[in-house]
Amino acid sequence: MGDDSDWMKLPVDQKCEHKVWKARLNGYEEALKLFQRIDDKSPEWAKYQGIIKKFVTDSNSVAQLKGLEAVLAYVENANVASRTVGEVLSGVVCKVFNQPKARAKELASDICLMYIEIEKADIVQEELIKGFENKNPKVVVACVETIRRALCEFGSKTVTLKPIVKVLPKLFESREKAVRHEAKLLAVEVYRWIRDSLRPLLQNISSVQLKDLEEEWVKVPSSAPRQSRFLRSQQDLRAKSEEQQAVAGSDENCEDVADSAPQVDAYELLDPVEILSKLPKDFYVKIEAKKWQERKEALEALEMLAKHPKLDNGDYGDVVRALKRVIGKDTNVMLVSLAAKCLAGLAFGLRKKFGMYAGDVVPTILDKFKEKKLVVVQSLQEAINAVFLTTTLQNLSEDILAVMDNKNPSIKQQASLFLTRSISLSTPSTLPKSLLKPLCAALLKQVNDPAPEVRDAAFKALGAAMKVAGEKAVNPFLADIDKLKVDKIKESADNVELAGGKKGGNPQGPPPAKPSGPPKKAPVYKDVGVAKKGKPGAEGGAGAKSKKPAETKEIVETELSVEVCDELAAAVLPASCVKMLDSSNWKERLASMEEFYQVAEQIDISEMPCQALVRMLAKKPGWKETNFQVMQLKLQVVAVVAQRGRFSKTSASVVLDALVEKMGDVKCGGKAKDALTAIGEACSLSWIAEQVVSLAFTQKNPKNQAETLNWLANAMKEFGFTGINVKAFINHVKTALGASNPAIRAAAISLLGVMYLYMGASLRMFFEDEKAALLAQIDAEFEKMQGQTPPAPTRGSTKRTGGQEEGEEAKEEGGAGDIMDLLPRTDISDKITEDMVSKVGDKNWKIRKEGLNEVAAVLSEAKFIKPSVGDLPITLKGRLSDSNKILVQQTLSIMQQMATAMGPALKQHVKTLGIPVITVLGDIKNTVRAAAMATLNSWVEQTGMKEWLEGEELSEELKRENPFLRQEVLGWLAVHLPTMRSVPSDLMLCVPPLFGCLEDRNVDVRKRAQDVLPVFMMHLGFDKMNKATGKLKPASKDQVVAMLDKARALIPAKSAGPAKAAPTKPVSSVHPAKALAALSKSQAPIEESAFADPKKAKPGALPSKGKAAAGKKPLGKGKEEEDKSCPIFTMVPNGKDIRVKDEKSLKTLKWNFGSPRDEYVEQLKVQMAPCVAKWLQEELFHHDFQHHIKAINSMIECLEEEHEATVACLDLVLKWYTLRFFDTNTSVLMKALEYLKLLFLSLSKHNYHLSEQEANSFIPYLVLKVGESKDVVRKDVRAIMGMLCKVYPASRMFPFLMEGTKSKNSKQRAECLEELGCLIGFYGMSVCQPTAAKSLKEIAVHIGDRDTSVRNTALNTVVTVYNVCGEQVYKLIGNLSEKDMSMLEERIKRSAKKTPASTAPTPKQGEEKALPNASLIQKPSNRVQPPVKLSQIRLNALVQSQQAEPSHVCPVGEFYLDLDLLEQLESDQTSVVLPDLVQHKLGDLLDPVIIPEPKLRPVPTHFDELHAGPSSTINLVISQVASGDINTSMQALAQIDEVLRQESMAEVMVGHTDQFLIATSLQLRLAHSTHMADTRLPREEIFKLYSCAIGNMLTLFGVAQLAKEASMGVLKDLVQGLVTVLLDPRIEESQDGQQLIRSVNMLLRRLFKASDQTNILSALLVLLQDSLLSSTVSPKFSELIMKCLWRMIKFLPDTISSLTLDKILLDVHNFMKIFPKDRLRQLKTDMPHHTLKILLHTLCRLEGPTILDHLSLIEDKSESELEAHLKRVVKSAKTDRDTADTVPKSKDAEVLGEIFKKISSKENSKEGVSKLWEFKQRHPEVDLASHLKKLPQTFQTFVEQSLNTLCTERGDKARTPSPTTGVGLDPTPGRDELRPSVYQERLKILRQLHGLENNTKPQQRKDEDKCASLLSKPPVAPSMDVLQSKMSQILHNSQSQDQRRPQSSADSGSTGNLADLMKRLQKIKGNQQ
Repeated sequence: MGDDSDWMKLPVDQKCEHKVWKARLNGYEEALKLFQRIDDKSPEWAKYQGIIKKFVTDSNSVAQLKGLEAVLAYVENANVASRTVGEVLSGVVCKVFNQPKARAKELASDICLMYIEIEKADIVQEELIKGFENKNPKVVVACVETIRRALCEFGSKTVTLKPIVKVLPKLFESREKAVRHEAKLLAVEVYRWIRDSLRPLLQNISSVQLKDLEEEWVKVPSSAPRQSRFLRSQQDLRAKSEEQQAVAGSDENCEDVADSAPQVDAYELLDPVEILSKLPKDFYVKIEAKKWQERKEALEALEMLAKHPKLDNGDYGDVVRALKRVIGKDTNVMLVSLAAKCLAGLAFGLRKKFGMYAGDVVPTILDKFKEKKLVVVQSLQEAINAVFLTTTLQNLSEDILAVMDNKNPSIKQQASLFLTRSISLSTPSTLPKSLLKPLCAALLKQVNDPAPEVRDAAFKALGAAMKVAGEKAVNPFLADIDKLKVDKIKESADNVELAGGKKGGNPQGPPPAKPSGPPKKAPVYKDVGVAKKGKPGAEGGAGAKSKKPAETKEIVETELSVEVCDELAAAVLPASCVKMLDSSNWKERLASMEEFYQVAEQIDISEMPCQALVRMLAKKPGWKETNFQVMQLKLQVVAVVAQRGRFSKTSASVVLDALVEKMGDVKCGGKAKDALTAIGEACSLSWIAEQVVSLAFTQKNPKNQAETLNWLANAMKEFGFTGINVKAFINHVKTALGASNPAIRAAAISLLGVMYLYMGASLRMFFEDEKAALLAQIDAEFEKMQGQTPPAPTRGSTKRTGGQEEGEEAKEEGGAGDIMDLLPRTDISDKITEDMVSKVGDKNWKIRKEGLNEVAAVLSEAKFIKPSVGDLPITLKGRLSDSNKILVQQTLSIMQQMATAMGPALKQHVKTLGIPVITVLGDIKNTVRAAAMATLNSWVEQTGMKEWLEGEELSEELKRENPFLRQEVLGWLAVHLPTMRSVPSDLMLCVPPLFGCLEDRNVDVRKRAQDVLPVFMMHLGFDKMNKATGKLKPASKDQVVAMLDKARALIPAKSAGPAKAAPTKPVSSVHPAKALAALSKSQAPIEESAFADPKKAKPGALPSKGKAAAGKKPLGKGKEEEDKSCPIFTMVPNGKDIRVKDEKSLKTLKWNFGSPRDEYVEQLKVQMAPCVAKWLQEELFHHDFQHHIKAINSMIECLEEEHEATVACLDLVLKWYTLRFFDTNTSVLMKALEYLKLLFLSLSKHNYHLSEQEANSFIPYLVLKVGESKDVVRKDVRAIMGMLCKVYPASRMFPFLMEGTKSKNSKQRAECLEELGCLIGFYGMSVCQPTAAKSLKEIAVHIGDRDTSVRNTALNTVVTVYNVCGEQVYKLIGNLSEKDMSMLEERIKRSAKKTPASTAPTPKQGEEKALPNASLIQKPSNRVQPPVKLSQIRLNALVQSQQAEPSHVCPVGEFYLDLDLLEQLESDQTSVVLPDLVQHKLGDLLDPVIIPEPKLRPVPTHFDELHAGPSSTINLVISQVASGDINTSMQALAQIDEVLRQESMAEVMVGHTDQFLIATSLQLRLAHSTHMADTRLPREEIFKLYSCAIGNMLTLFGVAQLAKEASMGVLKDLVQGLVTVLLDPRIEESQDGQQLIRSVNMLLRRLFKASDQTNILSALLVLLQDSLLSSTVSPKFSELIMKCLWRMIKFLPDTISSLTLDKILLDVHNFMKIFPKDRLRQLKTDMPHHTLKILLHTLCRLEGPTILDHLSLIEDKSESELEAHLKRVVKSAKTDRDTADTVPKSKDAEVLGEIFKKISSKENSKEGVSKLWEFKQRHPEVDLASHLKKLPQTFQTFVEQSLNTLCTERGDKARTPSPTTGVGLDPTPGRDELRPSVYQERLKILRQLHGLENNTKPQQRKDEDKCASLLSKPPVAPSMDVLQSKMSQILHNSQSQDQRRPQSSADSGSTGNLADLMKRLQKIKGNQQ
């Protein structure tokens, strides 16, 4: 008992975990009581959440039983029970279902069902199905039983059947009888819910088991099962079910049962099988093999795979095309049949997913029906039937109609039979009138076909159509066929069996039979209830779509003979009247007609023989009557008879010709028109109009034609557009437009204007081919009609049944409904050739581009096309995933073109080609995504949204985890879904991916998903979407459900559909650019006057007739003044607070967008409605920019008067102005900025501060305009930003500007950086947000920007920070590259010089010049100002002048002198508060000046002092080289030179070469651009700077190790700088300029020789490329670069071994890529082409064919012009070498052999030497050394000496031959700078500069000249001309003294002289420094 007392004191939860079973039992009992007692939200539940599983898995059976009871209570009552489902159920399955106690199993089963009740059915089902795998059969039996019980109670909606059906066959295979028995019971229960859908899924079990099941299935009650237990979320259904049971109403029960037991498709329960990977590897090879056996093997393999009932989705395009080829082209009928079976299998297995291929295979199948073999025909029928189930009849209609005119009767028969089957499977909604019309027309042709089988098939098809659509829909098309055929069609209709056993429409009564003969006493009239004739698909008032169908009863009358007419007329007319009708006296005829008229007015309608009376009028003289009075009476009689009598079309036909003939008559034309109008009322305008126009154009009188068109235009307005045959009219109008008579053309254009009112933009498409001048007149007429709505019909049947609405309906249906069907379309399938398709799919992108160009050309040529486009859709689909993004964009452009050309028939290509466009929306490039979205919208415009939402394709795209794709698709859905009345059920498939998007990592995706959520809910409902969250994880579900609740309050109202909006839509859609231009022209004078005085504006240009356009009510003057007299803004109490609250709670869209979408504009419009005057609202949201300017003017006028009201809706005002920032009209933008300046000035004056919401919705968009291209706009924006700081904290503006620096617009980045600098300069570092370090690091990044202005502005901003916080700036900006850091340090130095740290931040006079960007200093002066400043007075004056004269605004520029303002300042000086000036103590001026210490470290005098840190010292000195101060730079250069000259210290510069050369290049650029332009600096100082820099580089490039370090980019900049110096005309004109140019030339030569040859050659190539690309570079610059390249080419034979040819050839390839041959030839000079050619020829000559091995760095060699060029050069070089080796070399050898023979003989020795000298002069290219080497050494020496002697005698300047180097002692190329003459020249110039004499000893000069003659080429410098003139004398003296001296001594002597010269030069240079 002691132990018991221990645990008895424990709390309940601890007892439940106690090790003693009794304690646990007691704990479970207490827990059970507790669970039944506490509230469901009590915190006690959480204590047991972690231990509840232990209740189930207790090892003691007694305790376990009580624990199960507690768990059941826990699950039923706890709010956290759903979190425990997984662990509890795993314990139930493993530890309870294996217990022997039945009570335990029953409780466990109850627990499972209770978890299902609390919405965890999927997890319960998953755990139970896992239990099927348990080894213990007891567990399996219990799991199966529990699932069966759950299905029985909850139904198939809650318990998913697919996983159950999947495991049933395995359960039937169990060894345990109990398991098999439970499986049978489960199968019976499943059958109870899905019936026969289960049969195909269990066909693989044993026949005995299947037989048992069949027996059990028979016993299942036929009544549908009902759900007996409900989920917690289904309690409303439960209440409804209980109520129905209480009432016991059988009908209601049936309906409820039907709802609870949905039909299940067996296909949905199957798992898809992937077959594409299982196809034989050689499938595509075999299926095209020549042997039919191999093709058969391939098809049989595919047939086996296609038998799977459900196939996995994939790209079956290649397989389908292969089958299509077999069906269409294979001659073996057995293979055709086999391919058809495969096709049917794929269609059955893929279902809707096969729809994208349907359009490709159906034409082929239909064409193959020509086969007569029954087996083939049956297979093809199965295939086409299966294909039809994957698509719609609408998509296949074009293909079916195309074969209806085929000559082969079998094809026509089978097409009609297929149509019969297809229609039988359709419904009235899928068989609209637009589709029924062409099908019936084609079938009616076949009714008269000579082949009986074709006729029978046509009757069946028409019968099916009548059964499905109803007789009422089909009868109008059967009017022209006889009764027997109609009866046969009806008989066929009775035999048609529809899908689902549904019955067709109720047929109406049969049409009346025609009368067999004429009546004897009176005509026979019959009322036939058929629609009016005309265009059947465009029936308006009488159509099915109108709200009140008004069927007009057509009068049918037979044509009467003349005798009958006379008899009938005589019965009603007086005898005298009849007798005088043909009298020769016009007065008698007139009296007769007056009597006739009286009879017609008085006679009873039922007795009036209309046809007889009008025929009487035609009696002689009839319609040739010459007296106009008689003729007028005749026309009046016709009108009266038509109005009063039962006037038929037969009667009308008697008089129409005569009436049309009188239309142009001046006296009778009006009466003729009245008569036609009366006939139109009697017989319908649609019929009479077509007849009248046809008759008019048979008339020769042009006036008749013109007046007929005028009458028709007026009649259309009176009767409406109901039933008008548009196509017929279009043809007549085109004829009229081509008439030579201008009156006819004018009338035709006027008629088009009226038709435009009803048809809209689509009307213009019929006239695209007209001449430009005529098209302009048509456009002008259309523009007049813009904004007008068609008038309500006043005549005809519509006047009684619809009013204005009926008129709109008539317009929509009659004019625009089927307008696209009327367009003449071209079949381009024959133009889409296999060659074109193969081009588009080629591996080479250029060929692919060529193929796409051809496709675009075909579409452009055709304009309007039929939907049959062959293989084009599949081909274009492949290009949408092209690696070349340019081709992707081109494909998208073609698809847009295709959408316009194909029209609504594009629907059938949505699945094939449309869905892949959605995939392109995931592209990383913004331009590609934009093009894809434009294409998508153009397709949706033609197809509607329904086709896109059907099927799984859209949901599959949303499942892709691509943020770009998800953003775009969700945004697209948010725009288009609200416009739909209803959506397909497949939209539900998009809900799970949508939930995934709500939790996407990307914030934009999440936001778009939240935006589209209410739209989804609008169509699907909250309950459905809430239920779909059941499959989410608990954490995700909670978040998504919360979002659903928020979205529930934002559900928009469902769209009423576009029917009513359609009539007004075309008004704004036809040529908006032209319309806007014309509108602005026509309204310009009105608007100007309106601006002058808004209250005097008149509606002058508005139309005065009829009603004004919607939204443009014609206001009278008085009313307008009354409207505008009230305040423009209204204060709504707490309105702003409510808007902020709504935005935070997501009830309204947050004002955040890249470009304003329609929903933002609409939201703003709604929000502004209560706050703004109605007239102002209309102006603000008008489509015309002039109205916006009007509105802004009004706001400017009322700014001060209505300040409080403006502030009350300031957030809305600012939002509206952000919309204007996206306008392209500069006038509106400038006016908006003007208002904003005044607004912020006013707000500042009233001490108003912007709220966060106002700032967030305005400032980001203002920052966008900072980057505007127009200076005037940027100036105003900067001014507004300055004012913003007075109404909004600068620290909060800082982040907006930081965000602006990330823009792609360089101007925006620069301006934002400049603004940031201003803010830091005035408000200090505290303005930097979030931290100074983070902000400055982001700013410093822009120092390395590509754009110069951005770099400068970033540097200036950092300098501003430096002025504020000093050296700390280096820590704040973090690590920068050496180049960026050097630029920053240089800029800081300059700023330190110009603006010392001790000075105030206010700029001093003259500082503007010093700073590169003066605005940095100017801006602060505009920011912090006293209350009244000059700028404020200027603004106030501007406002006053605008208020006084709004129409005249004086331009105020930066340098504009405002004389009025100056006068005002002089007259009213007291109003100006001048700034306080700083008071200086003038006595301080006499004190000695103390120069402030510079912030930079002092420059050391010698490098010896820097032994502590040589590298850092070098960096410092090099940074000073680029200093803007000349002395500092020269001092730094002197120190560098001192280092370079000492061999021991030169190593210090290793690793700093690039740094030094960059600094020197910058200094050269600075000297060229700044110093040379500064007239204050003496030129001598600048030239000294140039000399120091060039001298340093000469020394540096003399050190081989340092010279090789220079990189390519640095060398490029250096060469560019040096060549710029050479071309500077200011240097050439200077006294010392020539010497400087020589020095630069010398440096370039040394640079070319000493630097890395690969780098320098690459640098020159890139430099040439850049110079040719730039339009600002001088042609001389390019020319000099090419000369440098020639020099490098000259040295190639010696330097080729050190070149990295791969890099050189890559640069050449890049050059040729930018400058192909064609572009090079377009240049003004062909020198670049020749230079490149010479370079490549030289490389090929030196390297030979191996040059082709050095193309490794080029990615695509095949596309490179370089490879082809090199191959040609190598080939030609080989040929040249062969010929050169065979002919010239042999000849040279012969000649030299003869010469050497002569030299060897004593007699002819001199002659031989002379000939050898002459031979050398004639052939300098011959290498004599190779020939001399073959001879003895003594002979070589003799020849050499003899040639030297002869050279001296003849005064030759060429080099003497040597046995080692060949003839001519040419030193190593590139060593020209080592010539003694060069140093001698430099020495001479230096001596002159320093006043030393240039007299040298004659002997020394001789020695030096001798060296020059031996070691150098003739110098180029002009100063060496004197030396050259004395060359012969020097050489002669030298030869006489040293004739026998060896060559080596001469060499050593010259080397010694050279060394002496170099030492002397260095000594002088040192003295200079």
